[in-house]
Amino acid sequence: MKTQQEIDYTRIADAIGFFKENFKAQPKLDEVAEHVNLSPFHFQRMFKDWAGVTPKQFLQYLSVEHAKEILKQEDANVFNTALETGLSGGGRLHDLFIKVEGMTPGEYRNGGAMLQINYSFADTPFGKVIVASTSKGICHMAFVDEGEEKALEQIKTNFPNAVYNQLVDRIQQNALFIFTQDWSRLDEIKLHLKGTDFQIKVWETLLKVPAGGLTTYASLAKKAGSENAYRAVGTAVGSNPVAFLIPCHRVIKSTGEIGQYHWGSSRKNAIIGWEAALKESVE
Repeated sequence: MKTQQEIDYTRIADAIGFFKENFKAQPKLDEVAEHVNLSPFHFQRMFKDWAGVTPKQFLQYLSVEHAKEILKQEDANVFNTALETGLSGGGRLHDLFIKVEGMTPGEYRNGGAMLQINYSFADTPFGKVIVASTSKGICHMAFVDEGEEKALEQIKTNFPNAVYNQLVDRIQQNALFIFTQDWSRLDEIKLHLKGTDFQIKVWETLLKVPAGGLTTYASLAKKAGSENAYRAVGTAVGSNPVAFLIPCHRVIKSTGEIGQYHWGSSRKNAIIGWEAALKESVE
């Protein structure tokens, strides 16, 4: 059975999809509210509670024009400023507090036989997630769209011989603070990832794209030191094992269009708009 947060997010995502599909017609609040089976008053209040802004303001963050402006800023030293200060107005840039440690061959040799993995399920503003950790950090996070059993099986596919415990640990709890919009409570998040040196380099570069910021595959490839390998960079982005924490949702087309996402384009739109609203609130 879905939780109320999951039900609310489903409605929000449906509304965002409706807005995007019918943007040229400029649908009114009443039309969108009817589409998600809510009264205009209830829908407006629910949306603002979720995003911190009105549906109309949120949609502006998802426009091609807004995305292009963000991409221009990326070339105007916003990227470097974020790295130097570690601050975004009154809120800390969570990305700078995420550290990646690659697994050694011995740690995942023979299907993870040397690993103890704790896992749990949690509700987020974008639907339920499964989060898993070793003693060194988060090794997996994914949105649960096809049931908890399938979500767990995916981890076991990656580490079939690890020992699994359904247990919420401090490593997981700290990582989940990422969804609270109160990053002042956020300590350093550690990731313990299985990947090639190239993949880990791309993921580390992705972490330097600040919340509310966007980048393109070509730009990401250049910053990762592989300027002519943007297709390989795209593959590395697509193989990201830690949803949201490694922000592959911030990679968009050079045209300013949001593009596709492993976890669905509606969810990508929701995350980008949510982060943009949060950035505006602390500047």
